[in-house]
Amino acid sequence: MTYKETIDFLYSNLPMYSRIGRAAYKKDLTNTLKLCGLLDHPEKKFKSIHIAGTNGKGSTSHMLAAILQHAGYRTGLYTSPHLKDFRERIRINGQMIPQAEVVDFVEQHKEKVMKIGCSFFEWTVGLAFHYFAKNKVDIAVIETGLGGRLDSTNVITPLLSVITNISWDHAEMLGDSLKKIAAEKAGIIKPGVPVIIGERNKETDAVFISKARELKSPIRFASSKYRWRETFLVGDHAESVFELRNKKRLMIKHDLRGVYQGANVATVFMVCEALEKAGFRLPKEKILDALLHVRKLTGLRGRWDIMRTKPTVIADVAHNESGIQITLDGLKKFFPHATAFRFVLGFVKEKDLAKILPLFPAKATYYFCKPDLPRGLDAPLLLEQAKTRGLTGTAFPSVRSAYLAALKDAGEEDVIYVGGSTFVIAEVL
Repeated sequence: MTYKETIDFLYSNLPMYSRIGRAAYKKDLTNTLKLCGLLDHPEKKFKSIHIAGTNGKGSTSHMLAAILQHAGYRTGLYTSPHLKDFRERIRINGQMIPQAEVVDFVEQHKEKVMKIGCSFFEWTVGLAFHYFAKNKVDIAVIETGLGGRLDSTNVITPLLSVITNISWDHAEMLGDSLKKIAAEKAGIIKPGVPVIIGERNKETDAVFISKARELKSPIRFASSKYRWRETFLVGDHAESVFELRNKKRLMIKHDLRGVYQGANVATVFMVCEALEKAGFRLPKEKILDALLHVRKLTGLRGRWDIMRTKPTVIADVAHNESGIQITLDGLKKFFPHATAFRFVLGFVKEKDLAKILPLFPAKATYYFCKPDLPRGLDAPLLLEQAKTRGLTGTAFPSVRSAYLAALKDAGEEDVIYVGGSTFVIAEVL
């Protein structure tokens, strides 16, 4: 098979959550464990950090990978979903897995894996772990896909477990309360393995503390040590100010713009402290320099991605209530003098728009669209729901047509925000 034929096979023959939603969600790890057995248990052949959370786990994963590889460690990085190329999901030292590796893996294992009945995500996890083991990475940063307890990545025993934060998302599968969602995320905590929680939440702290105590896992909260105060946009970088408990201030520059990144940086610093205790050498100058070049080192896109200026176009993958609110706060903060705001928005069908749409400002122009996948919400339906929330705009037949219309209408001092779904961002990058 060619690479294109291989990818078409993976997309069309295997249940894929990003395309069909809940029907692809597996309720146990049976298939993943069988796949790992078939592959001679690659998950046991490399050290790892396991990262879950509602928001920020992708940015946190990329920051940590950048730091580790910049410090001289051969570093694997597994994330999902991808934006443009399937191979974005699997990297070593920032380089995507070669096409030939994907083709060879599928051709070699296709028959047996199909008998197991693996989903697209299970197959991809197996490929990633096989690739990391084969290439003898020093450490791999592994991001969960959905939840934690039943996520296919949850067959590893990492050096550290990391949970960035908890807010509402995928309630139809993870639970109808923050405590239930937290319990699913807490499923990545392993016996005796230290766990770091990024942001404290009075509704969920007890869930993590109880689970850690049950498994005798040391637990720390990054927001208890670091208090993030402010972020400023300075040219191509952001500057975040942190206060330690002893009131010592740190000015941290990083290239992941967006007001929400401060909390992620705080989590990363605490993880680095834990890694140093585990024997990794992470000089402060390497950490700081890596944070300045995360996008270059790891290829991260779609986080407060400023695609152009005059007009300013920002693409961001925030797609749930909490993430979108923080991003909208950033727009107000960084662009108080914008002539007009224009929003290119699309969502998947299962999003709770009754909670999300009221977050958007009525004084703006909207370009509604449907991301190109079966789960995408039809633009006319989105327009009708938006009207009930006081948002005015137009429905477009595609993401691209909505984006081009916004560009045509915008003046040089306008701000165009593209978002609502990772899949919308993928179509404009």
